[in-house]
Amino acid sequence: MPSRVLSGIQPTAEMHIGNYFGAVKNWVALQDTHECIYSIVDLHAITMSYEPAKLRANTERMVIDLLACGIDPDKAILFIQSLVPEHTELCWILSCLTPFGDLRRMTQFKDKSEIIEGQDSTQFVSAALFSYPVLQAADILVYRAQHVPVGKDQEQHLELSRELARRFNNQFGAEFFPEPMPLFTETPKLMSLVDPTKKMSKSAGDRHYVGLFEDEQGVRSKIKSAVTDSGDVAAGMSPGVLNLFEILKACGKTAAADELLQDYNAGNLKYSKLKEVVADALVELTSNLRAKRAEIEKDVGTVNKQVKEMSEKARAIAAETLREVRGIIGLPERT
Repeated sequence: MPSRVLSGIQPTAEMHIGNYFGAVKNWVALQDTHECIYSIVDLHAITMSYEPAKLRANTERMVIDLLACGIDPDKAILFIQSLVPEHTELCWILSCLTPFGDLRRMTQFKDKSEIIEGQDSTQFVSAALFSYPVLQAADILVYRAQHVPVGKDQEQHLELSRELARRFNNQFGAEFFPEPMPLFTETPKLMSLVDPTKKMSKSAGDRHYVGLFEDEQGVRSKIKSAVTDSGDVAAGMSPGVLNLFEILKACGKTAAADELLQDYNAGNLKYSKLKEVVADALVELTSNLRAKRAEIEKDVGTVNKQVKEMSEKARAIAAETLREVRGIIGLPERT
């Protein structure tokens, strides 16, 4: 039987190519080799300031976008986290097993809280921003997943999931939760088009990223203005040029990348040519994805029905986990 994989993504207004090549493209590939459960983690999205109507719209859009990217309801479960309340029930139980010091050491809380307080020292920082790694662990353990596809920056949070699985098993004398293993894959780390020393991110501004469903004019404009050489590049290829090559290879255009790299090594590569080829590759990608999304949007009713059905499938798995957990830890059985 194939091992179970669990992964989640926050609902945002628009995915960018970094999200796609860093995670979603891999999700699609894993459907053929693993039992895959994918979640749109809308509860994680409310740890910081947000607008309710926008959250709902972004969640609905993310479902359609992921289907357009190739997530197949016949091969995987794609569900909305908040439709499975067992996540939050298990989160409370695991919170009772989580040392306060472990959460204090989480780097993402430090990073995000410092950003918020740096913008405004009076800005509200929620307790959920501090404790959300426990919910993240519950997201994984409630399905007793064996593998989680992660990037290196998420490895620390997965280790908390593994530690909580061990602590639960040891404290209650039951080999119940498997320790989820990281599933590292070769995924490119795409950088900002404006500041290629930093990871591609929407929070930095519109010119820093290429939207996954962006139109041709937007793609070409952003790639044309992308930073190439900056400062002293005597040590080798500049971060900006390297980033353009990474984008080209991520698009599957390895032959074109190899040819242009030969020109670069020979000292006769024109960056305008590199940018043109990269833009062509991205336009091909985004155009195909926009066409698929437009086709899916013609029947939103079916999409809504599918996601409700898949969320019910996810909840059936999670409910069985909680039924057993409640018995193990001494809580009464539900009627």
